[in-house]
Amino acid sequence: MSLRFDAISNINNTETAVPASAKITGIFGTNVFTLKTAREYLSDEAYKSLITSIRGGKKIDRNVANQIANGIRAWAESKGVTHYTHWFQPLTGTTAEKHDSFFTLKGDGTAIEEFDGAALIQQEPDASSFPSGGLRATFEARGYTAWDPSSPAFIIEIGQGKTLCIPTIFVAYTGESLDYKAPLLKAIEALNKSAVEVCHYFDKNVTKVTPTLGWEQEYFVIDEALATARPDLIQCGRTVFGAAPAKGQQLEDHYFGSIPERVYAFMRDFEQESYKLGIPLRTRHNEVAPAQFECAPIFEEVNIAVDHNTLLMDVMIRVAKRHKLVVLLHEKPFAGINGSGKHNNWSMATDTGVNLLAPGKTPKTNLMFLTFFVNTIKAVHDYADIMRAAIASAPNDHRLGANEAPPAIISVFVGQYLAKVLSDIETRVSTKFDEQDEAILKLDLHRSIPELLLDNTDRNRTSPFAFTGNKFEFRAVGSSANCAISMTVLNTIMADTLKKFKADVDAIIEKGDKKEIAIMQVIQRYIVESKNVLFEGDGYSEEWHKEAERRGLPNLKTTPVALDAFVTDKAKKLFENNGVYTHVELEARHEIELEKYIKKVQIEARVMGDLAINHIIPAAISYQNELLTNINGLKSAGLAESAYKSQLNILKEVSEHIQVIHDKVNAMVEARKVANNIEHSREKAIAYESIKSTYFDEIRYHVDKLEHLVDDEKWTLPKYREMLFLR
Repeated sequence: MSLRFDAISNINNTETAVPASAKITGIFGTNVFTLKTAREYLSDEAYKSLITSIRGGKKIDRNVANQIANGIRAWAESKGVTHYTHWFQPLTGTTAEKHDSFFTLKGDGTAIEEFDGAALIQQEPDASSFPSGGLRATFEARGYTAWDPSSPAFIIEIGQGKTLCIPTIFVAYTGESLDYKAPLLKAIEALNKSAVEVCHYFDKNVTKVTPTLGWEQEYFVIDEALATARPDLIQCGRTVFGAAPAKGQQLEDHYFGSIPERVYAFMRDFEQESYKLGIPLRTRHNEVAPAQFECAPIFEEVNIAVDHNTLLMDVMIRVAKRHKLVVLLHEKPFAGINGSGKHNNWSMATDTGVNLLAPGKTPKTNLMFLTFFVNTIKAVHDYADIMRAAIASAPNDHRLGANEAPPAIISVFVGQYLAKVLSDIETRVSTKFDEQDEAILKLDLHRSIPELLLDNTDRNRTSPFAFTGNKFEFRAVGSSANCAISMTVLNTIMADTLKKFKADVDAIIEKGDKKEIAIMQVIQRYIVESKNVLFEGDGYSEEWHKEAERRGLPNLKTTPVALDAFVTDKAKKLFENNGVYTHVELEARHEIELEKYIKKVQIEARVMGDLAINHIIPAAISYQNELLTNINGLKSAGLAESAYKSQLNILKEVSEHIQVIHDKVNAMVEARKVANNIEHSREKAIAYESIKSTYFDEIRYHVDKLEHLVDDEKWTLPKYREMLFLR
């Protein structure tokens, strides 16, 4: 019996492990070194130093670091922890950790537990073993992880073991960032500086602006045994073959439906693990596609939210194993149904308690809202190509523009109501004002924008960047992506646009115009300059693609081409002027992302070839032989050809598919050999994209046709109807 039928027969024998119920507030943050915990374990001096570092970004003195380290160790040991690690996010797309024990020997042989400030602040992992884009060579291995005090330490539980994790950045010996967190922290600070200066037009009490993020994590869950029987799922995270089932998502009966018991037990389990780690999950539900689900947390500061999402993905994968399930985070694990995204809901909050993307009660606060709202639109318009590059990946190329995923064209949806407000400002505000005009302007602003827009703004699922009441939702981010990439770009382009906005406003004020008039003049100009990026219609439609081209909006459909935006003069100027990336770091990241693309497509091509030659064709030939035996038997019995005409037709069809698959796989192999000899990464990536577009769909078409023809008993790969509906 094949693995496929073993898996199917054992599904009903799988026991569902149901975790004991626990009150969320009773376990929330119990494995996190929170400020409340720090107050208990640290001296006043150490606690104040930690608070100052978290809130003000000031460095912690090494002597005080020793006190903090001792306090963290005492807390961790009270929970049974024996090892610690610097937890970081290298450019592999996963997290990294090297565990060290608290245990050490003194010079006289005495065994003690120790964790000092030096171990807390810095470690030295091998930088040449992680992607560096040429920044580090094998003989230049040194790199450093450095503690990020703004993200609290936590304890991860794996089986019976517990490890203290210290969130860190990862940099090369020469200082370049080799991770996702370091640039994100720089982008956050750049936005803070620019936004505070603009806020001072409206409120001098604002001293800090923090970008916030609420991500929505979509994912698929399938039975572990079924996944194990699919080499493509194990190797690629997606199915490279698979005929559409009779029932997919066309009945629209899965969305918000009753959660299957086994999946429900898994959800409760990973949620409890998440709560202990301080991840504030709030929502769970069935998504549109069968076997697809979603969870989402309460909004947090961007840096913490990114860490929590990265940690959650690891937790989900590990907890799923307890339930003999597999979590698929690939953007398009199954063809023909919805893919998975990670919607990034982004806004900005002041330390005075104001959401800068939420309208207020007065003309003054509405003007502040308009300022940040229009500046966001302007930022997206001016840097749409860089935003597209931020979401570019081989998996996301399968998803963008298909089955309710936004297209590769970056546009902004603001809703009919706010679109009219922007249009009114564009057409009604003149370039000169007197005192009466100013009063009318203020009054109109107050009348035009109500305090709450949550019910006045519809949602557009086809828009990659949509305003949803008091935040923007970056819907085009892929489900497996690290949120830090898109958030680094978004915060940087916003910082840069706000910086230019302030310079433009100040230039008008210096000429003698009043502040409010100057602000409105610049807002009006920005609306005119960026209105081409606004689109309220159906992003899936062919008409929009034509209209976007007419407007001059970039439509970068493939990753190798989209990634070019990272190394343009515009991008280098943007990131360097805001202190986020140097030219060298951008070039390195461009190289790394191209290499990732090449390797992922290369792996998929190899898996396709292996499955076609070693699974598909043998099953088809076996069925072909049965047909031949049947036909020859009928012939020898003296029956006319009309008696076995159907068998002959099937035999011919099977034979034709086998031949095409064999020929195309061989041609694909030869094309890979040619591509592998290309030295330049971009040209090599484009060659692999050509291999994908030339061969993948065609080979799949013929394999999927065989799936419908070949005897079900001979088909070794679990089918869509089984993976999506059996649990």
